[in-house]
Amino acid sequence: MVVKAVTFDFWCTLFRDANSEPRQKIRIQAFAEASGVAEEKVEEALRHVWAEFNRCHREDQRTLGPDDAVRMTAEELGITLAPAVSDRLSVAFATAILRHPPEPIEGALDAVKAASFRWPVGLISDSGVSPGTALRALLDRHGFTGCFDAMTFSDEVGVAKPQARMFETAAARLGVAPDEILHIGDLEHTDIAGIQGVGGKAALFRGTNGHTRRETNADYILETWEDFLDLIPELT
Repeated sequence: MVVKAVTFDFWCTLFRDANSEPRQKIRIQAFAEASGVAEEKVEEALRHVWAEFNRCHREDQRTLGPDDAVRMTAEELGITLAPAVSDRLSVAFATAILRHPPEPIEGALDAVKAASFRWPVGLISDSGVSPGTALRALLDRHGFTGCFDAMTFSDEVGVAKPQARMFETAAARLGVAPDEILHIGDLEHTDIAGIQGVGGKAALFRGTNGHTRRETNADYILETWEDFLDLIPELT
């Protein structure tokens, strides 16, 4: 296989998953203020909602979004929200990540830039309560946007990794076949299995995710982004 494009995961590959607690606090406070329900009850309801988000992602291989989170929280609490209130809360849920953002992993931007000098480059990311629109804003804030020829988010495609459609959509946008992509990500069951399922190559990034499996079917293992820079001559 000749690599004709490189794609990157977002979470725990380009950005570390930090500041989730302050984001959660924003959502709890916003919902409590809008609904008149005590914060403690909202927090408990959201625990059930996030459990369903995780189940849906894992078992149904699709991602729920901020609209779903607001609707499901109201259902858990047994209340009805006016449409305008639901809309405002959906925006608050979606944009909390912009107020307490994750930070880029050391060397990630240099790696993406280096790839963009040689291949079409894409992003293939599962999203959720923080949708693709918010993640695009973060990428732009940190100087990544100009390096990408295409960005593919699960909330916009309608399925999540490892579904083939995620990788096929990215490939079409990059002008290559799915089996000509090298995809880099941190999760065996979504990133590695997903790209290999469409015939492409996989690189497992172990830089920040402590839950990354030690056993892997990946074609390459990257402990840091320096490892990717060292790998480029072999890929070209």
